[in-house]
Amino acid sequence: MMDNEFNIDPDYRATLVSIVSPSFPDHQTESESRRSINELRELLRTLGLQTGEAHIQNKKEIDPASILGSGKLKEIAEAAEADGSKLLVFDFELTARQITNIRKLTGLSVVDRVHVILEIFAKHARTKEAKIQIEIARLQYMLPRLAGFWTHLNRQRGGVGVLGGEGEKQIELDRRIIRDRIEFYKEELVTLEKQRQVRKKRRENQAVTAALVGYTNAGKSSIMNRLCRVEILEENKLFATLDSTYRMLNPDTKPPMIMIDTVGFISNLPNTLIDGFKTTLESALEADLLIIVCDISDPHYEKQLSVTYEVLKELKVEEKETIIVFNKKDQCDDELLKKIVLRKYPGSFLVSSYDPEDMTALRKHIVEYFLAKQEHFDLFIPYEDGAAHSAVMSKTNVVNTSNHEKGIFYRIRVPDFIFGNLGVQKYILGPNDPRLEETDWTTI
Repeated sequence: MMDNEFNIDPDYRATLVSIVSPSFPDHQTESESRRSINELRELLRTLGLQTGEAHIQNKKEIDPASILGSGKLKEIAEAAEADGSKLLVFDFELTARQITNIRKLTGLSVVDRVHVILEIFAKHARTKEAKIQIEIARLQYMLPRLAGFWTHLNRQRGGVGVLGGEGEKQIELDRRIIRDRIEFYKEELVTLEKQRQVRKKRRENQAVTAALVGYTNAGKSSIMNRLCRVEILEENKLFATLDSTYRMLNPDTKPPMIMIDTVGFISNLPNTLIDGFKTTLESALEADLLIIVCDISDPHYEKQLSVTYEVLKELKVEEKETIIVFNKKDQCDDELLKKIVLRKYPGSFLVSSYDPEDMTALRKHIVEYFLAKQEHFDLFIPYEDGAAHSAVMSKTNVVNTSNHEKGIFYRIRVPDFIFGNLGVQKYILGPNDPRLEETDWTTI
């Protein structure tokens, strides 16, 4: 990455840098830091970068200017250059001042974990809404770090004590441009949000939904493909899916059942990025059921679950009904662990997305879950109300019918929130209505 560019050069080899410190979340122990830096290595692989050595330093007190101190940074820089690395990637967020200081001390390009994730998001987003959200997050990240990204302008500054040199003027101009772009994109998002709400309302009136949520690379897209018998992107990479994808789970039920595949979660994700993806993650808010997918083959599967629950809590959907699906059982050799998780999480599923029997059983469970949630209604609709007959036949599961000289008796099954939109409430028969005893139900 050149000093005057934001994009990471994919041809660069990267040296990884982390710490163990009681003041850093998810880096308080050696085990936590190693798990996190291995995840960072996978993030860089997703970007197509080769990675070299990883340096983890124990630090009780953090140097606010450069995190690790000049001596250790020069030692890491020498090892990186010997390894052919031109890029230092820090496994936590750095301030603008820290980035500038570390670059000066090491002579190497410097990025942090947030920067890497932003690059991945930018490359993988597909919908206009997701692209705009990412661009806003990128610009917000770049704004306080602009001087660091444009260090070539330092040479244009005025003399000592002189403010407003050419470089500073250019940086201020760029800051103003970036702020204007952020506001422009936010206005665009408002328009797209209104359109999304219209689509959401349409889905609410026509379908029930289940959302696949969970840690990135847990296998949500693979499960989506098998359950819905479709082909969407599935890769063994972090953040292969960024946009919410909607597919039909069961078109034969009324209303149909829709499955939503959402962006994966990850630890150490700053609030700016979470806020930027609230709209994408809000598909979880729409869902009637959350299916939490967890990679049982990952030694840190409990951390995955913890991060998932934290994000769901932030979205205020932690009270929704959930099913936990432990995926990739074919990659887990610990038979005792498989038994333990099923006991620890009653009602959960242990599956391989490539096992047809597992997917059939999971699909059946989800369908039966939604059917069990449907209410029974008995109706008597006069023949002349054709619209009511049409609504019942097209949007509900008709259990039985019985013809009468003045109309038709229906026994139906449908979610109450769908029933409320049918406009047939006036035809409901009470449980003690004498006309029910006269009906000759005919199964259709």
